[in-house]
This record gives sequence, structure tokens and C-alpha cells, in this order.
Amino acid sequence: MRFAEPSPPTRQVTELLLAWRQGDNSAFSRLLHSVHDELRRMALSRLRGGETPSLAAGDLLNEALLKLMHATPDWKDRAHFFGAVSMAMRSVLVDHARARQADKRGGGWHRATYTLSSLGEEEMVADLLTLDALLQQLQALDPRAAEVLQLTYFAGLERAEIATVLDVSVATVDRELRFARAWLAERLDCQDLER
Repeated sequence: MRFAEPSPPTRQVTELLLAWRQGDNSAFSRLLHSVHDELRRMALSRLRGGETPSLAAGDLLNEALLKLMHATPDWKDRAHFFGAVSMAMRSVLVDHARARQADKRGGGWHRATYTLSSLGEEEMVADLLTLDALLQQLQALDPRAAEVLQLTYFAGLERAEIATVLDVSVATVDRELRFARAWLAERLDCQDLER
């Protein structure tokens, strides 16, 4: 049985990001090595419950990292980096869903779903493209609530981890998550009524 290595301290991640931003190309490699288990767990969490048979966790992670490697490395700290990885993964999944939908045109529309669930909660299933649009709306309304929701469901982080990443209290994470879930559930219920 292989146990996950403890995540590197926030300071170490921030130092590696700073070194990479200043041109040390080996810093990115060291960073990825130090957080690989966390990134892989994020990818697995993103795929859990989704209809993505042709997209494995390793593929999702690799495509997201390719997107990040071609971006300007301006991440300030661990929170910013993990948020960027989470957004890149979401982007890959949305691109994948759009491609699958385009492939299905003419032969019947196929709904790609993503499951939002956690222990003890009722499962919420939404069309991935609709979910992406709703998350963009929430981002405009309440950026921190959107980030908490994204780090919970897309990155698969626990409440305490999100509090550490965002440098807020667990109570703040809970409050933001309650609001974001209620906001999202209301929008999804309204869309179900319109169908």
C-alpha cells in the first residue's frame, strides 16, 4: 500500500513559483514533483461521476499542465497556482464536452454530465456546459464563493485545505460554500423547470 506524501509547505510552493516566474525552468519541474499527488487527486476528483470514458485522470492532468506551461507564470502563491490548475482542468473538461457534443450532432445530442457530491449530501447532476456557464455567473457575482465551490467540487479539496489555500477560516469556507451551493441549486432547479 502506498501512502500519499504530505503536501509541501505553502512557503516551499510559493518559492518554487517565484523561481519559475524569474526564469528558473527547473523550478516548475520541482514544483510538479512536489505536488504531483495532490494534482492527481484533483484530476481524479474532477472525473468522478462524469461521463468521460475517453479521458483518464492522467490525460486530464497532462492537458491542464500543458495549458499552464504555455501561460505566463505569474502565480503569486500556492492558492493562486492550485486555482489556476483547477481552472485549467475545468477548461479541459469543458473543451472535451464541447468536442463530444459536436461529434454527436446529427446523430442525436449527448448530454455530458458531471456529478457534484460529497459525503452525506444529495447528488446534484448538471450538464457540464451549463455548469461552466453558471460558475462564470457566480464568479462575477461572488468571486470567493465561486472559488470555494470550484476548489470543493473540481479540485476535490477538503474544507480545511481550502481555508489554508485561500487564507481564510474554515467558518468562512463553510459560509461561502453554503451560499454557493444554494445559489447553484436554485439555478439548476430553475433550468429543470424550463425544460
